[in-house]
Formats: sequence, C-alpha cells, structure tokens
Amino acid sequence: MKRAAHSAAIENHYTKSWGPPLRRERLTRGPVHELPPDFEVLVFQRNDSLCYATSSMSQPLDDEALELHLMAEHAQPGLVELLTVVAHYHRTGHRLGLGHSVNFGRPWLVGATASFGLISLPYLDGPDLEWSAEPRIRFLWLLPITEREREFKKAHGTEALEQRFEEAELDYLNPNRNSVV
Repeated sequence: MKRAAHSAAIENHYTKSWGPPLRRERLTRGPVHELPPDFEVLVFQRNDSLCYATSSMSQPLDDEALELHLMAEHAQPGLVELLTVVAHYHRTGHRLGLGHSVNFGRPWLVGATASFGLISLPYLDGPDLEWSAEPRIRFLWLLPITEREREFKKAHGTEALEQRFEEAELDYLNPNRNSVV
C-alpha cells in the first residue's frame, strides 16, 4: 500500500467513528524531518470534546502498525506537539504498544496534574475504533496519567490501574484531576 493510500485509510477509519476532521496540523520545528513525510495530527469533534489523533505514525511496512489519539475538552495547540513528540519517540526510539507508558516531560496541558501517558484500549469508542481491517492498524488511546498512577501501573499492572480508574469514575478530560492512587 502506498503512503497516500495508507494516510487516506487511517483518516477514513477515524471518520467512521468521529466524522470528518475539523482540521489537520503538522509541526514545522524540531526534528519533524525524522517523521514520515505524511505524518500529521488530525483534530476531530467527538461528542462534547475534541480528539487529537495521529495520522501516519504507522507506515505500510510496519509489523505492528499503531496510531494514537487523546482527548481534550477544548482546543489545545500543545497537544499537536505532544502527539508529534510521542510519534517521534515511537518511530526513532522504542516502539510503543498497549500498556506502555510514556513520560511527556511536562504536564499534558498547562497546569495539569498528569505528565505521563498510558497507551490504553479506546474504551470510549470500543472495538470498532481499535482495529482497521485493511490495512491492519491498531488505534489506541493515549490517556494522560499522573506520576503516582504510572508508578502504581509499574508495580501492579495496567489492569489494576484501569480498575482504579473505573472505581474512581475517572474524569479523563479534567486536567486538574486528582490521582486515583
């Protein structure tokens, strides 16, 4: 599959869940030349929130193709940079996957309590979003978490942390939320 067709398939997969993108963005600073030339962040309206989603973080020849998304209550320009940095790490550092956590190096939003991300199943959108059939790509949720939550996950596992989220009725859109541990 050629790159243009790959990018179109990714966008079409997102569109089935969230409708067409509101906009597409690509950073022009930093080592973005090390990312695939068609990499961009698509912004979608998802119910009462915005969804920022990578497009072409995966490439046609990847063994385990992966795209990530995260959600915010309002427009947040810093999320394009955040997803670009995570995509860069995935492409040039270590391959990411389900259950991995990443250090954002700063709060995910200005003043937020969470400065890490957990790569999780797309619980809010279900299995229809998680996998595309052709090309075979996995679409996962990059969920902002606190340092204490990341340490709990390392000690007790992803499932135990997600159980805590469920018990606490995690307000995933609240950048000032308390840690669930």
